Amino acid sequence: MDIDRRDLAKKAIEAMEYSYSPYSNFTVGVALLGKSGKVYSGCNVENAAYSPTNCGERTAFFKAVSEGETEFKGIAIAGKSRDQKEIQDFCSPCGVCRQVMAEFCSPEEFKIILVKNEQELQEYLLKDLLPLGFTKDQISI
Repeated sequence: MDIDRRDLAKKAIEAMEYSYSPYSNFTVGVALLGKSGKVYSGCNVENAAYSPTNCGERTAFFKAVSEGETEFKGIAIAGKSRDQKEIQDFCSPCGVCRQVMAEFCSPEEFKIILVKNEQELQEYLLKDLLPLGFTKDQISI
């Protein structure tokens, strides 16, 4: 990665401020690193009907793709209950977000960094969090 993991983690924590989560009160912030070196922030955006709710990870990916970036190096994810002063645990991406990652990222190279704070990080490859993911390769079979 061209950006320090801690810098990416800090940006994810900062993105939590923009979370629109009046129903779950669970805030998620994301920093997505494109191959260009640009960082795209994202947060969760909830909806009273629930199914239109969008996770922070997908918000960042869709923002990046809508701006022309379709190749990525890594993502940092932070999440916590709004009433907690500090993050208590690591926040892992949901299955739908993992599937979106599989659309645009190399399972063997794309890094997923779970953030507890700028010093406490867990790092995974996409292939570790989405084994046997459905990709465009299966569509051509």
